[in-house]
Amino acid sequence: MATALIEWAKKQLQEIEASGLYKHERLIDSAQGVEITLKDGRKVINFCANNYLGLAAHPRVVAAARAALDRWGYGMASVRFICGTQSIHKELEQAIADFLHCEDSILYAACFDANGGVFEPFFGPEDAIISDELNHASLIDGIRLTKARRFVYKHLDLADLEAKLAEAQSARFRVVVTDGVFSMDGDYAPLDKILELTQRYDALLLVDDSHATGFVGATGRGTPEKFGIMGAPNLLLTGTLGKALGGAMGGYVAGPAPLITLLRQRSRPYLFSNSLSPVVVATTREIFSWLSETTELRDRLAANTQRFRQGMSEVGFDIRPGDHPIVPIMLYDAVLAHKMADALLQEGIYVIGFSYPVVPRGQARIRVQLSAAHTTEHIDYAIKAFAKVGQDLGIISSAASPVR
Repeated sequence: MATALIEWAKKQLQEIEASGLYKHERLIDSAQGVEITLKDGRKVINFCANNYLGLAAHPRVVAAARAALDRWGYGMASVRFICGTQSIHKELEQAIADFLHCEDSILYAACFDANGGVFEPFFGPEDAIISDELNHASLIDGIRLTKARRFVYKHLDLADLEAKLAEAQSARFRVVVTDGVFSMDGDYAPLDKILELTQRYDALLLVDDSHATGFVGATGRGTPEKFGIMGAPNLLLTGTLGKALGGAMGGYVAGPAPLITLLRQRSRPYLFSNSLSPVVVATTREIFSWLSETTELRDRLAANTQRFRQGMSEVGFDIRPGDHPIVPIMLYDAVLAHKMADALLQEGIYVIGFSYPVVPRGQARIRVQLSAAHTTEHIDYAIKAFAKVGQDLGIISSAASPVR
C-alpha cells in the first residue's frame, strides 16, 4: 500500500507540474524586508510579504527581541496550564484586548490554530455556523471540526446572508463568520451592515482580522474600527501576530470575557500545543505599545498603497479596486501569472503568481502587497518593471507608459 501511495503522489506532482501550478519555493538568504537577498546572491525588492508595517526586521523590534531572549528565555517547553504561562503572556493578552476594545484575549501558536480552536468549544449539532464562501482556509477547517449545521453565503452578499440567518432561526446558537479583509482580493467585509443583521437575528459575529490588525482604521485597530463596530457585545475577533505585528508567529482570539475563559478550558489547540515563545510574546507586547504611540507607519503604508494603485492603473493593468495594500494584478491565466512573476524577478521585483487552488480556477493573478518600509523609489521602479514585463508578454499595450 505504501508503494502505491508513493506512486500516486508522484503522478499527482507530475500533473501539477504539467499544468503550470507547481509552487516552487524561492530561497531568501537575508532577513525579511523590502530589500532581500536571494540564495544566488541577487538583491531584489520584495512586494509580496505580509510585512505591512515593515516591522519584521526593524531595529526597534530586533532590539526588543534580543532583550526578551535575555529576560525570558527562548521557549516554554510546556503548554499553558501546566507551566507554560509567564507574566508576559498575560500582559500581551491584556494589551491585545485593550487595543481591540475587547474584554479579554487568548494567545495561540498561530491564527490557524486560533481559528481551528474557536468553534468546537461553543457549537454542536443544535447550532448553526454561517460562513462567507471566500473565507480563509483556517476558518473553513475550524468549522469542519464541529458538528454544527453549516450555511455558506455568497461572497459579501448581504441578502443571501440574511436568508441564511432566517433559515437558521431554529438553531440554539448562530454565528456569522467572515474575514475582515479577504486576502486574495483585498476587499473588506461590510462589518457595520453584517453586525446589524447579526443583532437583528440574535447571532454572534466572528471576524478574522489577520490582514487588518495594526494598520486598517484610523489608528490601526482593524476592520471593526474602519466600520465603527469596536466594542460590540456580540463580536469575537481572531487575528495573527505574524503579519503586520512583526511577522513572526502567534495568533489570538479576543472578545467577551466568558467566551475567552471557556476557550482556556476547552480549546484543544490551546490546551495541547506548546506556549508561544516568550521572545515573540514580549516583542509583540513592545509592538503594541509602539502602535499606541503613533499612526506614522500606517499613514505611510496608506500613502504607498495609493501611489502604487494609481500608477498601476495608469499603465493599464487590471487591478481590483480598493484602498487595501493587497493589490491583485489580475491575469486570469495560471501559466501567464507564473511566467510574469519569473520575468519580474529578472527585473529585480520579487512577487509570486497565485493560481488554483489558492484562488478559484480562471482567477490567476499576481498579488502585490505594499509595506510602510517601501520608498517612493521602490514603488516607482516596480511600476516601470511591471509595465516593461506586461508589454513584453502582451498583457498591456505598448503605448502605455508610467506617468512618473
